[in-house]
Amino acid sequence: MLDRQLVEEVLRAARARGGAFAEVFVEERSSVAIRLDDGKIEELTTGLDRGAGVRVGRGTSFGYAFSNRLDRDALLEAAAAAAAALPEGSPGAVVDLRAVEPPVVHHAERPAGAVPDADKVVWLREVDDVARSHGPEVRQVVAIYGDSVQRVLIATSDGRWVEEVRPRVRLVAQVVAARDGTIQTGLHGPAGLAGVEFFDEHSPAETAEVAAKRAVTMLDARPAPAGEMTVVLAPGMGGVLFHEASGHPLEADIVDKEASVYRGRVGERLASPLVNGVDDATVPNAWGSFSFDDEGGPAQRTVLFEDGVLRGWMYDRLRAEKDGVPSSGNGRRQSYAHPPIPRMTNSYILNGTSKADDIVASTERGVYVAALGGGETNPATGDFVFGVSEGYLIEDGRITTPVRGANLIGRAIEVMSAVDAVADDFDTQEGMCGKDGQSVPVDVGSPTLRIARMTVGGTGA
Repeated sequence: MLDRQLVEEVLRAARARGGAFAEVFVEERSSVAIRLDDGKIEELTTGLDRGAGVRVGRGTSFGYAFSNRLDRDALLEAAAAAAAALPEGSPGAVVDLRAVEPPVVHHAERPAGAVPDADKVVWLREVDDVARSHGPEVRQVVAIYGDSVQRVLIATSDGRWVEEVRPRVRLVAQVVAARDGTIQTGLHGPAGLAGVEFFDEHSPAETAEVAAKRAVTMLDARPAPAGEMTVVLAPGMGGVLFHEASGHPLEADIVDKEASVYRGRVGERLASPLVNGVDDATVPNAWGSFSFDDEGGPAQRTVLFEDGVLRGWMYDRLRAEKDGVPSSGNGRRQSYAHPPIPRMTNSYILNGTSKADDIVASTERGVYVAALGGGETNPATGDFVFGVSEGYLIEDGRITTPVRGANLIGRAIEVMSAVDAVADDFDTQEGMCGKDGQSVPVDVGSPTLRIARMTVGGTGA
């Protein structure tokens, strides 16, 4: 993407005033986005963005500058601006740049760029047709297709030269259903670090069916009960809870700011012995995966909880060097215009040994959560609130009446410690995670799991 000699020159310019290290992140991203709304193509856009960011670091302080031009003058100007943010010192060296072999490669068997846009429109029309066939209650269907190819080059003053191509695809169905003045929305959006072969296993018809069924089913929902009760989370939904309530407080910058409920507690049992949690960027073709993080560190699998015992944090380079440990490969950024920060990748609660049907059958009364909506988490305390977008009562060991307006309320350590059953039916959910003004692809996952005691907010009896 850039001449190696030019990159070395930029790195030397970045270290002209000192600093412990310098880094160049070069990016080129091409993308396609198509939106169908009520049977009509409302948007078809293509994009190409390229640029580079230069960072100079010392301790946990750094200077950062970026340019959307990749010529020599622009890059040297960015290097000088980044260097100027740190106190002046003696110029630093740049080690000969050597290519690093990737620990894992995520292949796109059928690149999305080779597929005509007309074929992608056909997929969106299939979403519309299948969703509307679900019943007369379906009033609006929005289908969104997106693909992108991100090419990155990362070079560092300690000799690291990394190149990677990251192809991503996603298809989202949003369905609005209405009956007698009641309106409900269903959403489903599978995604992967892959080519369009991804849709062989996640077809447009299946995506539409999940969203439409969710919207129509919830029209019959009654107000959710309130109080402390047993909660069973469907496959994938425990991963949402784990990502938000436990994952963010385990990111090293949150810990470093003394804003994490887990600070200073590595080695303690802070979850049920049934909980084994990891962050794993090496999962083949998963939405949050990569070969290298955005600092050029190799993708890794990081154990966060082992039999309920907290094992460690998710590190970027700066916080890892401060703590004297290796980076866990969690330095991520939205684009070349953003500095890397510690971020999750694919955050999973691993399979247990129970069967999902047995977990439900042994639950006398509670709420079954099939889908979670938005929520809020305070990483300093672990307090969280999540909305339930699809939920049901559990009565005498059976999933029965749909309920609406439910919220899950609790504290991370208490709720994770109350997990008393974990099934073996692992599944994932894909999304975009926002933090410090940056958004990156993440995958969350879990099997069916049961929380023995949890506060459910609702307006029903």
